[in-house]
Amino acid sequence: MKKLIIFDLDGTLAKSKSPIDDEMSGLLFNLLEVAQVSIISGGDWPQFEKQVLDHLPKKTLFKKLYILPTCGTKFYQYKKDWKKLYAENFTNSERKKILESLQHAIKDANLEIKKTWGDQIEDRGSQITFSALGQKAPLEAKEGWDDDFSKRKKIVKPLRKSLEGFSIEMGGATSIDITKPGIDKAYGINKLKEILNIKISEMLYIGDALFEGGNDYPAKTTGVDCIQVRDPEETKNIIRTVIACTSDTKETKKS
Repeated sequence: MKKLIIFDLDGTLAKSKSPIDDEMSGLLFNLLEVAQVSIISGGDWPQFEKQVLDHLPKKTLFKKLYILPTCGTKFYQYKKDWKKLYAENFTNSERKKILESLQHAIKDANLEIKKTWGDQIEDRGSQITFSALGQKAPLEAKEGWDDDFSKRKKIVKPLRKSLEGFSIEMGGATSIDITKPGIDKAYGINKLKEILNIKISEMLYIGDALFEGGNDYPAKTTGVDCIQVRDPEETKNIIRTVIACTSDTKETKKS
């Protein structure tokens, strides 16, 4: 069985920018009893608190849970409290180049966006994220807006030329994540390998955007075993299976 189960967040553990539900909370609690768990997502640390940590039981084994915000450009580990181990932040010149290129690409894409909720561009220190409908857009507005990713591809395609070398991936329902060259979910997985001393072959990655261009795709390039899911309900079924298989394995070893 795998020692470390790694999850994407939006579309995998919860709906876009929404809290995990009570059932998912209970499943993660039980999963942490039998395996180590990591969550890697485009959101920054406060988003993890709102969506996951604030909804887990107080007796959760947080020491076995590893949080990697902004697509693995940051790493938080629990030791009596949550501690940040690293943050791969942009330099001022990198930040300026990204913002200028992004603004040009958005303008040239000429997307018909009638209403936005909050800022479209967010600087998360180690990641710059474009959210087409705004950072505070309600879920019902985002669902179905770009199911086939065709709208965001109009922005991503020119960015891959003007920001050659940077990691540019589509995530969530309406967003595009930009990180430093080579600093993406693959980088995060390799950091987990290094810090936890766990082999890639002993990990399992679960996400909803493992296709090329999706923000889970870099994870796939590490050679880690991956499972593509449609939504959090499918993720729940996988977690149940992992827990059942791990429990059966332990019982077999005892006998």
